[in-house]
Amino acid sequence: MRCPYCRHPDSRVVDSREADDGQLIRRRRSCPECGKRFTTHEEAVLAVVKRSGVTEPFSRTKIIGGVRKACQGRPVAEDAIALLAQRVEETVRAKGAAEVPSHEVGLAILGPLRDLDEVAYLRFASVYRSFESLADFEREIESLRAAARERAGLTDDRPAAEPAAGRTS
Repeated sequence: MRCPYCRHPDSRVVDSREADDGQLIRRRRSCPECGKRFTTHEEAVLAVVKRSGVTEPFSRTKIIGGVRKACQGRPVAEDAIALLAQRVEETVRAKGAAEVPSHEVGLAILGPLRDLDEVAYLRFASVYRSFESLADFEREIESLRAAARERAGLTDDRPAAEPAAGRTS
């Protein structure tokens, strides 16, 4: 690291500490030439590898933009979208890789978006998974229904409020 005072090309690390929930590293450095101390902040860069092979820095803003489009006209708070983007970034960073395929970023969005708003999820999934027909939408809607039945604790295809057929009191 170049000294900001005398421009000497090397410096010695005196102290290192994590800052910002482990996302940043704060380092105190000392210049062997002029003896002055200075602080640097280092952040691990996360890169996204697109389908075309192009690599670009991870952008929470792009996540927010895509989710916002999917949620357009839906009763979803802006804070919820920002929180979803934060969760996606945490999920992707937790993999520990410096480069992540864009496909994994999309998958990291789908789960939380499904929990946030099912219509927004369908919109996002239709673009992300390149739905080409009505059958693609029907399959995804059936998957949502099956997940809802599972969450409700139902194991058969009968709605919860429907009485059993053939019973009389």
